Amino acid sequence: MLNKLKNLLVEEMDVNPELITLEAELMNDLGFNSLELADLVVLCEEKFNIVFDESVLPTLLTVGDVVAYLEENA
Repeated sequence: MLNKLKNLLVEEMDVNPELITLEAELMNDLGFNSLELADLVVLCEEKFNIVFDESVLPTLLTVGDVVAYLEENA
């Protein structure tokens, strides 16, 4: 799942692939703002055919958090 998310981040959101690790923080390390986080959620919903529960959005702080949510729900 990490590789699929990494591809999405690189291809759709122009993130440097060298920065993408499970520990990388979306805002601090990858430089996302709140709008870009929302875009990431929409892209994940479309690519992985899932719906994110709004209550978990504030808990998605790292790439690993997103990977874990996708693995549990996709």
